[in-house]
Amino acid sequence: MSGIKKLAGQTLWYGVSSIFARFLNYLLTPYLTYKLSGSGYGEMSLVYASIPFLNTIFLFGLDTAYFRYVQKEEYAKNIYNTLSISIFTSTFFLSALLILFNDSFAHLVSIEDHPEYITLSILIIAFDALSALPFAKLRQENRPVKFAMVRVTGILINIAVIYFFLSVCPRLLEQNANSPLLLVYNKDFGVGYVLLANAIQSFYQLIILRKELFAFDLKFDLSVWKEVMVYALPLAFANFAGMINETFDRIMLGWWAPVQNQEAARFEVGTYSACYKLAILISLFIQAFRMGAEPFFFKQATQEDAPRTYARVMKFFVITITLMFLVVALYLDVWKHFIQNEAMWKGLSVVPILLFANMFLGIYYNLSIWYKLSQKTSAGAWITLIGAFITLGINAAFIPRFSYMACAWATFFCYGSMMAISYIWGQKKYPIPYATKKLCAYMVIVAILYFIHRGITGWWPVSWLNFTLATLFTLGYLVFILRIERKEFSRLPYVGKMIYKFI
Repeated sequence: MSGIKKLAGQTLWYGVSSIFARFLNYLLTPYLTYKLSGSGYGEMSLVYASIPFLNTIFLFGLDTAYFRYVQKEEYAKNIYNTLSISIFTSTFFLSALLILFNDSFAHLVSIEDHPEYITLSILIIAFDALSALPFAKLRQENRPVKFAMVRVTGILINIAVIYFFLSVCPRLLEQNANSPLLLVYNKDFGVGYVLLANAIQSFYQLIILRKELFAFDLKFDLSVWKEVMVYALPLAFANFAGMINETFDRIMLGWWAPVQNQEAARFEVGTYSACYKLAILISLFIQAFRMGAEPFFFKQATQEDAPRTYARVMKFFVITITLMFLVVALYLDVWKHFIQNEAMWKGLSVVPILLFANMFLGIYYNLSIWYKLSQKTSAGAWITLIGAFITLGINAAFIPRFSYMACAWATFFCYGSMMAISYIWGQKKYPIPYATKKLCAYMVIVAILYFIHRGITGWWPVSWLNFTLATLFTLGYLVFILRIERKEFSRLPYVGKMIYKFI
């Protein structure tokens, strides 16, 4: 149990900062859906759909490789030096190349009127790539306080800059058109200010991390770099294919949405992107979990009971995300107010589908430990590539008819397939005693509860009944889990004993 408690502690430390940082960022959704037009929000979503692709190209999966190789004594001395030099070099050349062709890239993502958005995006990507290894170093060295401080203050700066340009400056323009603050303001720049704020945040993080950023000697070990790249390149390929699964549907929706003009297509993209963010609880938890889990899993690999520990981690993970599914899906009439543009509420039907898709993705992240530990990273590339083909195929076939509903179902089948393939393949190569039947049952139960709730409230659409049933079903499921998993939860110090006094 000590391993589980250690992971919980790491997830808490890194997770609280990540959740708080991303939650602050998510709070921008109601603000931006209010401040930007529907098509403007869609335009912003198209830009942010392209950024993750470039992130994977810039980083090459070297942050994950760092966790793997820094554990080995023969690599520990040179790994940070070598990877830092590699990232600095690739970032410089890739940034220069992309800025040179920013007009072509703007056309590709359907924002040809604003190539300057691409330039700002490249700056964001470059700064984030350079800060990735310093952030990994903080996680590896168990320095969560600085990690949390940098993440949270960066987001606060981002929000402050956005608010200044989208709220303060327009008011100043109405009250005093000669204000010196307006020298830096252009009312037509719109979405560009969101990107500018992000670039300032990323640059700030880089400045604060300068000690870690430059904590390397100019010693490049070519043999180490070659070996690391053999390990990392399949991960980079998998990450790139993963970005197809995660964000490319917005770009395809911008191309093929069944609407009359480009502005309407951007509105469809904005609607889908805003509704996607209602999977906030599950996506935030998965992000927090990954922050703590990645270094933990590699360190735990040397222990004799590592497979058993991984199985127990999976159990607690699935229990948590199934509860989160109910909290979002059953209370969707509350969460929808997160989107201030009511015209976008027409897309709420995608939310339960995307919640389940993200559950599959989180489970897949847990399962992926088998190929990372067994040096079979090419397996991860193949699995993600299969997912990418499913995403591209379903979206290409059905977006022209079903718009963003096709995107949601493509995401569901993509992540579900990746989860199933990774489980079957992994059990052959690195067997882990997962409680598979029990965990599948938990997911089926929450799906049934959702459909019962939807059926009753659809037949009798009364608010008090909606929320009463949602609360009863959520609490009922929680009590059910606590009884079924009594042995696991009763071993938790203090909390376990307290819980079982009442049930």
